[in-house]
Amino acid sequence: MQLAQHSTARTGFSRRTAVTVKGQAVASPVPASNPSALKTDVAKIAVLGASGYTGAEVVRLCALHPNIKVTVLTGDKQAGKNFSDVFPHLVTATNVPKLVKIDDVNFSDVDAAFCCLPHATTQEVIKKLPSTLKVVDLSADFRLRDPAVYAQWYGHEHAAVDLQKEAVYGLTEVYRDQVKTARLLANPGCYPTCSQLPLYPLLKAKLILPEDILIDAKSGVSGAGRSAKESNLYCEIAEGINSYAVGSHRHMPEIEQGLSEAAKTPVTVSFTPHLINMSRGMQCTSYVKLAPGVTVDDLRAHLAATYEGEPFVRVLSKGVIPHTRHVRGSNYALMNVFPDRIPGRAVVISVIDNLVKGASGQGLQNLNLMMGWNETTALLQLAMFP
Repeated sequence: MQLAQHSTARTGFSRRTAVTVKGQAVASPVPASNPSALKTDVAKIAVLGASGYTGAEVVRLCALHPNIKVTVLTGDKQAGKNFSDVFPHLVTATNVPKLVKIDDVNFSDVDAAFCCLPHATTQEVIKKLPSTLKVVDLSADFRLRDPAVYAQWYGHEHAAVDLQKEAVYGLTEVYRDQVKTARLLANPGCYPTCSQLPLYPLLKAKLILPEDILIDAKSGVSGAGRSAKESNLYCEIAEGINSYAVGSHRHMPEIEQGLSEAAKTPVTVSFTPHLINMSRGMQCTSYVKLAPGVTVDDLRAHLAATYEGEPFVRVLSKGVIPHTRHVRGSNYALMNVFPDRIPGRAVVISVIDNLVKGASGQGLQNLNLMMGWNETTALLQLAMFP
């Protein structure tokens, strides 16, 4: 059952007003002047790679969407199976098709596609799709704008460079206007979403310095995907925490790409991810240097002004620590800023659900904008607790 949308919710943003914090003009969303102009057509959607966690999450969210009919689900290894046989928790999702092989799909009868395929596989598939199809890609294949950087971090040349130039990076709250006109949307990674949402506006306003940014990131096991891996077995994960991809995680260049754009100067971050014994959830704790004359209260005030009225980003009250359990199952991002005991530094904490705001939920948020629908449609579920 779709949750009712309260009349006080700020949705359908189409323009922004200026708010001033410490002499910095920031963008604050205001409601669209003509919400009734939003499209109400029903679109036929394909979910490619639907047998993984992000694919299942897309289907779960789309089941609540009045403008979406999922007509294609692909999963080559699971082809021929009912979707509820692969994901029994979605047995109540009605009118969901069986899984098929991607080579058997007739895309002429599809309006848009969520691509939840593995990295490298995605670019080969998307370049063969009809150019009229709107695509939200949840892999990393189109996030990095420089093909040379992609080749450096992924170990092979990009197979669809022309499409890479066309792709719009979909950190919704930052690139909303570009997302609206996108045909191919590169949905951000979970770590880049969680870390950039607070750091991007602070760097853009020059309230923090672009050097010595440390990001200590932690994610639930679902971030590693659904494929069988020894390192993800229960006995390998339970009752512990471990770092991984130290100094080499592929989300680093994506984070640096966005933060460098915000700072208008190259930014190199120290980023270390950790695997936590939980199924979903993500926290990024970022340690930053304050610009001269700036206080921790200035950082928090700027973030509060930047995200005032945003439907999915909340800056918590002073002193309140964000918890991953308070965003579980939702498309919300919570954040706050705290003083470090080292003078001139601050601690910025942000949390998201890595499968929702960090993947499928933000993907649907972006598709809503691309299709001209209300941005919050099917995404206003509150977090699950306990």
